[in-house]
Amino acid sequence: MSRISSSVLLALLLLAGCTGRGNKTANTPKPRSFPVVTVPEAYTDEADRLSYAAGHYWDAYFAGEGATDSAYVLGVPRRELEQNISNYLAVLDMLPLPEAARNMEGLFKGVSAVQKRDSTSHFFDTFSELVSSYLYDPNSPMRDEDLYLPYVRGLAESPYTPENMRAVYRYQALMCGLNPRGSVAPDIKARTASGKQFTLHGIKAPYTLLFFSNPGCSACREMMETIENEITPMFPKGTVAVANIYIDDELDLWMQYVGNYPEEWYTGYDFRHEIRDEQTYNVRAIPSLYLLDSEKRIIFKDAPVEKILVYLQSLEN
Repeated sequence: MSRISSSVLLALLLLAGCTGRGNKTANTPKPRSFPVVTVPEAYTDEADRLSYAAGHYWDAYFAGEGATDSAYVLGVPRRELEQNISNYLAVLDMLPLPEAARNMEGLFKGVSAVQKRDSTSHFFDTFSELVSSYLYDPNSPMRDEDLYLPYVRGLAESPYTPENMRAVYRYQALMCGLNPRGSVAPDIKARTASGKQFTLHGIKAPYTLLFFSNPGCSACREMMETIENEITPMFPKGTVAVANIYIDDELDLWMQYVGNYPEEWYTGYDFRHEIRDEQTYNVRAIPSLYLLDSEKRIIFKDAPVEKILVYLQSLEN
Protein backbone atom coordinates (compact mmCIF):
# COMPACT_ATOMS: atom_id res chain seq x y z
CA MET A 1 0.00 0.00 0.00
CA SER A 2 1.22 3.52 -0.76
CA ARG A 3 0.15 6.93 0.37
CA ILE A 4 -1.84 9.13 -1.96
CA SER A 5 0.22 10.78 -4.69
CA SER A 6 1.84 14.14 -4.02
CA SER A 7 -0.77 16.14 -5.93
CA VAL A 8 -3.58 14.56 -3.96
CA LEU A 9 -1.66 15.09 -0.74
CA LEU A 10 -1.49 18.75 -1.60
CA ALA A 11 -5.25 18.82 -2.14
CA LEU A 12 -5.89 16.96 1.10
CA LEU A 13 -3.64 19.23 3.17
CA LEU A 14 -3.16 16.31 5.53
CA LEU A 15 -1.96 17.28 8.98
CA ALA A 16 0.37 15.05 10.97
CA GLY A 17 0.25 14.71 14.73
CA CYS A 18 -2.79 16.95 15.28
CA THR A 19 -4.03 15.26 18.43
CA GLY A 20 -5.38 18.12 20.52
CA ARG A 21 -4.78 18.80 24.19
CA GLY A 22 -6.86 19.45 27.23
CA ASN A 23 -7.89 18.06 30.59
CA LYS A 24 -9.02 14.44 30.49
CA THR A 25 -11.76 12.98 32.61
CA ALA A 26 -12.92 9.42 33.06
CA ASN A 27 -15.74 10.08 30.57
CA THR A 28 -13.51 11.60 27.89
CA PRO A 29 -12.34 9.17 25.16
CA LYS A 30 -8.58 8.94 24.80
CA PRO A 31 -7.48 11.22 21.92
CA ARG A 32 -6.68 9.31 18.73
CA SER A 33 -5.33 10.45 15.40
CA PHE A 34 -7.55 10.32 12.34
CA PRO A 35 -6.61 7.25 10.22
CA VAL A 36 -5.19 8.52 6.92
CA VAL A 37 -6.48 6.76 3.82
CA THR A 38 -3.96 4.79 1.79
CA VAL A 39 -4.27 3.99 -1.91
CA PRO A 40 -3.12 0.62 -3.28
CA GLU A 41 -0.07 0.83 -5.54
CA ALA A 42 -2.08 -0.79 -8.33
CA TYR A 43 -3.95 2.50 -8.74
CA THR A 44 -1.59 4.52 -10.92
CA ASP A 45 -4.01 6.77 -12.80
CA GLU A 46 -4.56 10.07 -10.98
CA ALA A 47 -8.34 10.01 -11.52
CA ASP A 48 -8.55 6.45 -10.17
CA ARG A 49 -6.49 7.41 -7.14
CA LEU A 50 -8.81 10.33 -6.43
CA SER A 51 -11.86 8.10 -6.74
CA TYR A 52 -10.34 5.53 -4.41
CA ALA A 53 -9.35 8.18 -1.86
CA ALA A 54 -12.86 9.63 -1.89
CA GLY A 55 -14.58 6.27 -1.73
CA HIS A 56 -12.47 4.95 1.15
CA TYR A 57 -11.58 8.13 3.02
CA TRP A 58 -13.74 7.27 6.06
CA ASP A 59 -13.42 3.47 6.03
CA ALA A 60 -10.93 3.12 8.86
CA TYR A 61 -12.65 5.86 10.85
CA PHE A 62 -16.19 4.49 10.67
CA ALA A 63 -15.62 0.74 10.36
CA GLY A 64 -11.94 -0.04 10.83
CA GLU A 65 -10.24 -1.79 13.69
CA GLY A 66 -11.59 -0.35 16.93
CA ALA A 67 -14.18 1.82 15.22
CA THR A 68 -17.05 -0.34 16.45
CA ASP A 69 -16.19 1.15 19.80
CA SER A 70 -17.72 4.63 19.75
CA ALA A 71 -14.80 5.89 21.82
CA TYR A 72 -12.56 5.39 18.77
CA VAL A 73 -14.69 7.66 16.60
CA LEU A 74 -15.47 10.17 19.32
CA GLY A 75 -11.87 10.19 20.49
CA VAL A 76 -10.56 12.01 17.41
CA PRO A 77 -10.22 15.67 18.49
CA ARG A 78 -12.75 18.02 16.95
CA ARG A 79 -10.15 20.19 15.24
CA GLU A 80 -8.63 17.13 13.58
CA LEU A 81 -12.06 15.88 12.53
CA GLU A 82 -12.87 19.32 11.13
CA GLN A 83 -9.60 19.40 9.19
CA ASN A 84 -10.35 16.01 7.68
CA ILE A 85 -13.85 17.04 6.65
CA SER A 86 -12.23 19.98 4.87
CA ASN A 87 -9.66 17.68 3.27
CA TYR A 88 -12.35 15.27 2.15
CA LEU A 89 -14.44 18.01 0.57
CA ALA A 90 -11.34 19.21 -1.30
CA VAL A 91 -11.03 15.72 -2.81
CA LEU A 92 -14.71 15.61 -3.75
CA ASP A 93 -14.35 18.98 -5.43
CA MET A 94 -12.00 17.36 -7.96
CA LEU A 95 -14.48 14.62 -8.88
CA PRO A 96 -17.43 14.73 -11.29
CA LEU A 97 -20.51 15.94 -9.41
CA PRO A 98 -22.50 12.65 -9.65
CA GLU A 99 -19.59 10.72 -8.14
CA ALA A 100 -19.03 13.35 -5.46
CA ALA A 101 -22.74 13.28 -4.59
CA ARG A 102 -22.68 9.50 -4.19
CA ASN A 103 -19.78 9.85 -1.78
CA MET A 104 -21.69 12.42 0.25
CA GLU A 105 -24.62 10.00 0.50
CA GLY A 106 -22.20 7.38 1.79
CA LEU A 107 -20.75 9.83 4.28
CA PHE A 108 -24.19 10.55 5.70
CA LYS A 109 -24.85 6.83 6.11
CA GLY A 110 -21.55 6.46 7.96
CA VAL A 111 -22.33 9.32 10.32
CA SER A 112 -25.78 7.86 10.98
CA ALA A 113 -24.27 4.45 11.73
CA VAL A 114 -22.00 5.97 14.37
CA GLN A 115 -24.97 7.66 16.02
CA LYS A 116 -26.90 4.39 15.97
CA ARG A 117 -24.06 2.64 17.82
CA ASP A 118 -24.02 5.30 20.52
CA SER A 119 -27.32 7.13 20.71
CA THR A 120 -26.16 9.08 23.77
CA SER A 121 -23.44 10.92 21.86
CA HIS A 122 -23.75 14.21 20.01
CA PHE A 123 -21.65 12.95 17.11
CA PHE A 124 -24.44 13.19 14.51
CA ASP A 125 -25.21 16.80 15.43
CA THR A 126 -21.55 17.81 15.65
CA PHE A 127 -20.55 16.24 12.35
CA SER A 128 -23.60 17.60 10.53
CA GLU A 129 -22.95 21.08 11.91
CA LEU A 130 -19.42 20.96 10.47
CA VAL A 131 -20.61 19.75 7.06
CA SER A 132 -23.20 22.51 6.96
CA SER A 133 -20.67 25.17 7.97
CA TYR A 134 -18.39 24.17 5.10
CA LEU A 135 -20.93 23.57 2.36
CA TYR A 136 -23.95 25.76 3.16
CA ASP A 137 -22.73 28.78 5.09
CA PRO A 138 -22.83 31.64 2.54
CA ASN A 139 -19.52 32.94 3.90
CA SER A 140 -17.66 29.66 3.54
CA PRO A 141 -14.95 29.57 0.84
CA MET A 142 -15.91 25.90 0.25
CA ARG A 143 -19.67 26.43 0.00
CA ASP A 144 -21.32 24.16 -2.53
CA GLU A 145 -25.08 23.64 -2.53
CA ASP A 146 -24.88 20.80 -5.05
CA LEU A 147 -22.52 18.88 -2.78
CA TYR A 148 -24.53 19.70 0.33
CA LEU A 149 -27.78 18.48 -1.27
CA PRO A 150 -27.28 14.71 -0.70
CA TYR A 151 -26.36 15.33 2.93
CA VAL A 152 -29.20 17.72 3.72
CA ARG A 153 -31.68 15.34 2.11
CA GLY A 154 -30.50 12.77 4.62
CA LEU A 155 -30.88 15.23 7.47
CA ALA A 156 -34.44 16.02 6.41
CA GLU A 157 -35.57 12.43 6.87
CA SER A 158 -33.22 11.09 9.54
CA PRO A 159 -34.60 9.75 12.83
CA TYR A 160 -31.62 11.46 14.50
CA THR A 161 -32.74 14.90 13.32
CA PRO A 162 -34.91 16.81 15.84
CA GLU A 163 -38.50 16.93 14.63
CA ASN A 164 -38.54 20.73 14.66
CA MET A 165 -35.53 20.84 12.29
CA ARG A 166 -36.81 18.50 9.59
CA ALA A 167 -38.90 21.19 7.90
CA VAL A 168 -35.86 23.47 7.90
CA TYR A 169 -33.72 20.83 6.21
CA ARG A 170 -36.47 20.00 3.71
CA TYR A 171 -36.59 23.65 2.70
CA GLN A 172 -32.79 23.78 2.42
CA ALA A 173 -32.88 20.67 0.24
CA LEU A 174 -35.54 22.25 -1.97
CA MET A 175 -33.49 25.40 -2.40
CA CYS A 176 -30.21 23.55 -2.94
CA GLY A 177 -31.89 21.55 -5.69
CA LEU A 178 -32.50 24.71 -7.72
CA ASN A 179 -30.28 25.20 -10.77
CA PRO A 180 -27.70 22.43 -10.31
CA ARG A 181 -24.38 22.63 -12.11
CA GLY A 182 -24.82 21.57 -15.72
CA SER A 183 -28.41 22.83 -15.98
CA VAL A 184 -29.43 25.87 -18.02
CA ALA A 185 -29.71 28.96 -15.85
CA PRO A 186 -33.22 30.44 -15.76
CA ASP A 187 -33.53 33.49 -17.94
CA ILE A 188 -33.60 36.90 -16.28
CA LYS A 189 -35.35 39.97 -17.63
CA ALA A 190 -33.67 43.12 -16.39
CA ARG A 191 -34.06 46.86 -16.89
CA THR A 192 -31.16 49.29 -17.03
CA ALA A 193 -31.04 52.68 -15.33
CA SER A 194 -31.98 54.30 -18.66
CA GLY A 195 -35.07 52.11 -18.99
CA LYS A 196 -33.81 49.67 -21.64
CA GLN A 197 -34.38 45.98 -21.15
CA PHE A 198 -32.10 42.99 -21.68
CA THR A 199 -32.23 39.30 -20.90
CA LEU A 200 -29.60 36.97 -19.52
CA HIS A 201 -30.10 34.53 -22.41
CA GLY A 202 -29.79 37.37 -24.88
CA ILE A 203 -26.17 37.98 -23.88
CA LYS A 204 -23.85 36.40 -26.44
CA ALA A 205 -20.47 35.45 -25.06
CA PRO A 206 -18.41 32.28 -24.54
CA TYR A 207 -18.73 32.83 -20.77
CA THR A 208 -21.07 34.92 -18.65
CA LEU A 209 -20.55 35.93 -15.04
CA LEU A 210 -23.94 36.32 -13.40
CA PHE A 211 -23.28 38.73 -10.56
CA PHE A 212 -25.96 39.51 -7.95
CA SER A 213 -24.84 42.68 -6.20
CA ASN A 214 -26.05 45.56 -4.06
CA PRO A 215 -24.96 49.21 -4.17
CA GLY A 216 -22.40 50.17 -1.55
CA CYS A 217 -21.80 46.59 -0.42
CA SER A 218 -18.09 46.29 0.50
CA ALA A 219 -17.88 42.60 -0.46
CA CYS A 220 -19.54 43.48 -3.78
CA ARG A 221 -16.90 46.14 -4.42
CA GLU A 222 -14.12 43.66 -3.72
CA MET A 223 -15.66 41.12 -6.08
CA MET A 224 -16.16 43.81 -8.73
CA GLU A 225 -12.47 44.75 -8.48
CA THR A 226 -11.43 41.12 -8.85
CA ILE A 227 -13.59 40.75 -11.96
CA GLU A 228 -12.26 43.99 -13.45
CA ASN A 229 -8.60 43.54 -12.57
CA GLU A 230 -8.06 39.79 -12.73
CA ILE A 231 -10.78 38.05 -14.74
CA THR A 232 -11.72 40.39 -17.59
CA PRO A 233 -8.09 41.12 -18.65
CA MET A 234 -7.38 37.37 -19.05
CA PHE A 235 -9.34 37.04 -22.27
CA PRO A 236 -9.99 39.01 -25.47
CA LYS A 237 -12.80 41.53 -25.20
CA GLY A 238 -16.21 39.87 -25.33
CA THR A 239 -15.04 36.49 -24.08
CA VAL A 240 -16.42 36.99 -20.56
CA ALA A 241 -19.58 39.07 -20.25
CA VAL A 242 -20.84 40.27 -16.89
CA ALA A 243 -24.56 40.38 -16.10
CA ASN A 244 -24.78 42.51 -12.96
CA ILE A 245 -28.28 42.15 -11.47
CA TYR A 246 -29.90 43.99 -8.57
CA ILE A 247 -32.80 42.09 -6.97
CA ASP A 248 -33.78 44.21 -3.95
CA ASP A 249 -36.26 47.10 -3.54
CA GLU A 250 -34.19 50.22 -2.84
CA LEU A 251 -34.26 51.35 -6.45
CA ASP A 252 -33.45 55.01 -5.69
CA LEU A 253 -30.24 53.94 -3.96
CA TRP A 254 -29.35 51.65 -6.86
CA MET A 255 -29.99 54.44 -9.39
CA GLN A 256 -27.60 56.72 -7.48
CA TYR A 257 -24.89 54.07 -7.43
CA VAL A 258 -25.23 52.53 -10.87
CA GLY A 259 -22.61 54.84 -12.41
CA ASN A 260 -19.93 53.02 -10.40
CA TYR A 261 -20.33 49.85 -12.44
CA PRO A 262 -18.22 49.35 -15.60
CA GLU A 263 -19.99 50.58 -18.72
CA GLU A 264 -19.32 47.36 -20.61
CA TRP A 265 -21.25 45.31 -18.05
CA TYR A 266 -24.90 44.38 -18.53
CA THR A 267 -26.20 46.13 -15.42
CA GLY A 268 -29.89 46.10 -14.57
CA TYR A 269 -32.49 45.38 -11.94
CA ASP A 270 -35.08 42.64 -11.72
CA PHE A 271 -38.05 44.88 -12.39
CA ARG A 272 -40.52 41.97 -12.27
CA HIS A 273 -39.16 40.74 -8.90
CA GLU A 274 -39.16 37.21 -10.29
CA ILE A 275 -35.97 36.13 -8.57
CA ARG A 276 -37.21 36.97 -5.08
CA ASP A 277 -40.94 36.31 -5.51
CA GLU A 278 -40.77 33.19 -7.64
CA GLN A 279 -37.41 31.98 -6.29
CA THR A 280 -35.95 31.25 -9.70
CA TYR A 281 -32.54 31.58 -7.99
CA ASN A 282 -31.62 30.83 -4.39
CA VAL A 283 -29.78 34.07 -3.61
CA ARG A 284 -29.09 33.58 0.08
CA ALA A 285 -26.50 36.32 0.41
CA ILE A 286 -25.09 39.22 -1.58
CA PRO A 287 -22.78 39.15 -3.46
CA SER A 288 -23.43 35.92 -5.31
CA LEU A 289 -21.59 34.81 -8.43
CA TYR A 290 -22.38 32.22 -11.11
CA LEU A 291 -20.30 31.23 -14.12
CA LEU A 292 -22.23 30.21 -17.25
CA ASP A 293 -21.05 28.82 -20.58
CA SER A 294 -22.09 30.02 -24.04
CA GLU A 295 -25.39 28.12 -23.79
CA LYS A 296 -26.01 29.56 -20.31
CA ARG A 297 -25.38 26.21 -18.65
CA ILE A 298 -24.18 26.58 -15.08
CA ILE A 299 -20.48 25.83 -14.56
CA PHE A 300 -20.31 27.28 -11.05
CA LYS A 301 -23.25 28.13 -8.81
CA ASP A 302 -22.94 30.76 -6.07
CA ALA A 303 -19.21 30.09 -5.99
CA PRO A 304 -16.38 32.07 -4.37
CA VAL A 305 -14.79 34.36 -6.93
CA GLU A 306 -11.39 32.78 -6.22
CA LYS A 307 -12.71 29.39 -7.37
CA ILE A 308 -14.02 30.84 -10.61
CA LEU A 309 -10.74 32.68 -11.13
CA VAL A 310 -8.75 29.44 -10.83
CA TYR A 311 -11.06 27.74 -13.33
CA LEU A 312 -10.77 30.55 -15.88
CA GLN A 313 -7.00 30.65 -15.43
CA SER A 314 -6.88 26.95 -16.28
CA LEU A 315 -8.52 27.71 -19.64
CA GLU A 316 -5.52 29.79 -20.60
CA ASN A 317 -3.11 26.87 -20.19
